[in-house]
Amino acid sequence: MTLTETMGGTIGSVDLPAAERAAADLMKALGMDTDDPDLARTPERVAHAYADLLTPREFTMTTFPNTEGYDELVVVSSIAFTSLCEHHLLPFTGTASVGYLPGQRILGLSKLARVVELFARRPQVQERMTKQIAEWLDGHLAPRGTGVVVTAEHSCMTLRGARATGSVTTTSAHTGLIRTDQRTRSEFLSLTHQPVRA
Repeated sequence: MTLTETMGGTIGSVDLPAAERAAADLMKALGMDTDDPDLARTPERVAHAYADLLTPREFTMTTFPNTEGYDELVVVSSIAFTSLCEHHLLPFTGTASVGYLPGQRILGLSKLARVVELFARRPQVQERMTKQIAEWLDGHLAPRGTGVVVTAEHSCMTLRGARATGSVTTTSAHTGLIRTDQRTRSEFLSLTHQPVRA
């Protein structure tokens, strides 16, 4: 299953020349001199930077039969990501811990990181991104449960507004047994180094 199939359609192509013109117009509107030699190529660089932040890499969903009947948690922690706040188009960066309780199939471990990237590389809010990762795994892998914990620092909070430098936001989403069974949920949170609350 390819990325475009996963997304339920095609991915819009990036129009780099239009993005460069828009970046130049924004710079001018903000009082910057785009004829300054030091800024001459900035619109091009901005367009390429945003195109990169908004374009996930193609990947194929690789699963394998769970021939050994493995029935314990599979968790990958500290998956680094960068996304864009959909309200300000400023980056938020952090890590995700993603886990699942296998059913009939298991997933290639690198694909957990690719799923995080899939939902990070678009305008986002952290709460939605966390839920999307959990629900995507639940729908495509049919495990007995999924768990996702995302911790991030938002530059829209640290650079503007509240200017809450050093603040981090943590969100979580769970499905199946990781949501309904307290012991399984606690084990998942302990494996992701999250505080366990009764």
